[in-house]
Amino acid sequence: MTVSAATQAESALPAEARFEPGADGVLSVRLGGAWRLGAARPAPVEVVRALDAHPTRRIVLDASAVASWDTSLLTWVASVAQIARAREIAVDRSGLPPGIDRLIQLSEAVPERAVREPAATPPWLAQVGIAASDLWKDTLELLAFLGRIVPALGRLVTFRAPHRPGDFQLLMQDAGVQALPIVTLVSVIVGLILAFVGAVQLRLFGADLYVANLVGIAMVREMGAMVVGIVMAGRTGAAFAAQLGTMKVTEEIDALTTFGISAVDFLVVPRIVALVVMMPFLVLYAIVLGIAGGAIVGVGMLDVSAELYVDQTFSAIKLADLWGGLFRGSVYGVLIAIIGCLRGMQCGSNAAAVGEATTSAVVTTLVLIVVADGVIAVLFNLLGI
Repeated sequence: MTVSAATQAESALPAEARFEPGADGVLSVRLGGAWRLGAARPAPVEVVRALDAHPTRRIVLDASAVASWDTSLLTWVASVAQIARAREIAVDRSGLPPGIDRLIQLSEAVPERAVREPAATPPWLAQVGIAASDLWKDTLELLAFLGRIVPALGRLVTFRAPHRPGDFQLLMQDAGVQALPIVTLVSVIVGLILAFVGAVQLRLFGADLYVANLVGIAMVREMGAMVVGIVMAGRTGAAFAAQLGTMKVTEEIDALTTFGISAVDFLVVPRIVALVVMMPFLVLYAIVLGIAGGAIVGVGMLDVSAELYVDQTFSAIKLADLWGGLFRGSVYGVLIAIIGCLRGMQCGSNAAAVGEATTSAVVTTLVLIVVADGVIAVLFNLLGI
């Protein structure tokens, strides 16, 4: 038989493990044959039987008769080592191929990560307490952030803030001109919907003409500012949170701090001012387009002349209503800018945190817009506006 034929014959032998107990509590495990994945091999339970049959203090592994091996031998040896470790029995791996010993040492160098059990759901009272504690913590962080913004605004007004006029112009363009397409679309659709719903009901009483009053008052007092607030919360507020969050992840904000530049002065305040300045113009634009959308229904479906529709609209709208709508838009702009920048500055240090900060900015802003709308409505009612 040639050498190659002998090697092939040895490789064809099945994997085996012989257990030979010796003196002084030594158990010799002699391995042989071909250890290959998918082929039959001894089960680790045989090691347990051998240890139960013979008192053992040390296991000696001998793989000199192994013809070929792959990871199946590695996993078997690792199982034996685990069984021996559980019984506080030493394992001598000097008889193993060098590759296996190095791989086992590498696997033992990295501790196994413990599986964390899912935390039990706390009682409902504890959940209420946790939510209240989180709300209080968020409120304190918001107040602290406002405390940093107010002095920064003072430095901006007195021309002592480290900012670049070119950046401010770009921010105004992004928060104003580039937002016109989506504001146009949503405002016209809202005007159409208000007019259509109103026309269906008013037609029952033969008061089709008053659709102009309904759309005009709704857009000027409420819907114009609300539409712009919701659109800008999902567009610009989320963009502020994502931009500052990404800068936090890439350590650009830390670099500004290292150079002695305040991130609030350089990044936050210009964004707040740019959005607050542009919000009244966007609200006024949305009001005009919403009334135009209502006119499409009034003129096209109700056969109301365009001149009569415009006259009826202007007769229904008061100047106080317009100022109230613009005031609402300014308040929404402040909320959107502050919450978006706050969530961006609170962002963690990984990519997932940027998405969480963006989502939190949009959700928090929308909730605050609804709350602010209710508070302003009550105040206006008390003031008789």
